[in-house]
Amino acid sequence: MFFECLNKKNNIMKKEFKSGTFNLGGIKVINRLGFGAMRVTGEGIWGPPKDKNNAINVLKRVVELGVNFIDTADAYGPDVSEELLAEALYPYPEDLVIATKGGSLRSGPGQWERDGSPKHLREAIEGSLKRLRLERIELYQLHAIDSRVPVEDSVGTLADLQKEGKINMIGVSNFMVDDLKKVKNIANIVSVQNRYNLSYRVSEPVITYCEKNNIGFIPWFPLNVGNLAKDESGLKTIADKYNAVPSQIALSWLLNRSPVMLPIPGTSSIDHLVENVRADDISLSDKDYKILEQEFSI
Repeated sequence: MFFECLNKKNNIMKKEFKSGTFNLGGIKVINRLGFGAMRVTGEGIWGPPKDKNNAINVLKRVVELGVNFIDTADAYGPDVSEELLAEALYPYPEDLVIATKGGSLRSGPGQWERDGSPKHLREAIEGSLKRLRLERIELYQLHAIDSRVPVEDSVGTLADLQKEGKINMIGVSNFMVDDLKKVKNIANIVSVQNRYNLSYRVSEPVITYCEKNNIGFIPWFPLNVGNLAKDESGLKTIADKYNAVPSQIALSWLLNRSPVMLPIPGTSSIDHLVENVRADDISLSDKDYKILEQEFSI
């Protein structure tokens, strides 16, 4: 069942989330199910979307549904995702947490390079601030470790920018436990964004570390680029049991996996957005959770 309540002030129907909240570095993420704004861009995460109005409407619907955590990056487009967010939602709702990332460069569709140099990160955050129309980024994340730059220097630059008031909270992406330990005394890391889903769970040790240190874990590709939405045997069987679709079960499994889990499924479709948000209504039994865990174990 899809529970919604009327926000009388804005005359908007907002979903009442069951998955609970998370305290992200002192900022309350009201709903643990967020939104990833990567796929509102063009094909190959390159250039503008084919239907800009649709992309704007998707972003508006995100906040209408009560989702208050949106993840983006300067590399998405590049620049396009951040620009669309501002165009669709500025001035932002007071409770909206926008997380963006820096440290990646793009040379074409599907092409990704890394640049974690202090010079680039300073330029990147200035660009994000301008595009998002903000004076401070609530959560700024190092997109990936650049092997040419000591990770301490990259994260140290973010710590300096935090002292300068341009960043409120610092997060990292594509980090393992040893990487986190290297920067533990350089900055207060409040989130880790790694590839993780029901069928790809290399970051299990990272989740354990996050739980012990009250760090949010943000799984990217939470639906394995849509593959988990297909009629996989175990997922389909359990989805039918809950009158759901496989993608909803995969998201519900993530929400059940850990209280620090902050899934950010992304889409360019309003129908899929609503479908994803409804995953929060599903309460998997312990038995079904374990069946899925074992079937997709790696």
